[in-house]
Amino acid sequence: QVQLVESGGGLVKAGGSLRLSCAASGTIFSINAMGWYRQAPGKQRELVATITSGGNTNYAESVKGRFTISRDGAKNTVYLQMNSLEPEDTAVYYCNARIQARIQTYLTEYWGQGTQVTVSS
Repeated sequence: QVQLVESGGGLVKAGGSLRLSCAASGTIFSINAMGWYRQAPGKQRELVATITSGGNTNYAESVKGRFTISRDGAKNTVYLQMNSLEPEDTAVYYCNARIQARIQTYLTEYWGQGTQVTVSS
């Protein structure tokens, strides 16, 4: 069994910062790409940022220059540092990872349970 557990969401005023964490646990052989997605009320889930096992990053245009994704391979954890937050960033943020479990020879996509980020104006 593999699980992704997120933490770090909350309520913050516009211009403030939050740091999200997502730890993968279970019978993990290797982790490929990890990332963050978000879903605002009434909208589709959208990509926020991704990071490969080699450290290559990709960001949505709306968060470039404000958000930074990073990962700690030893801890199987991915982080999202969010600065200069705007009310438009309000959403449920979901962690995503492509993981090869020990009993498998292929990658499986996993999702966390989501963490709420609310930015007040």
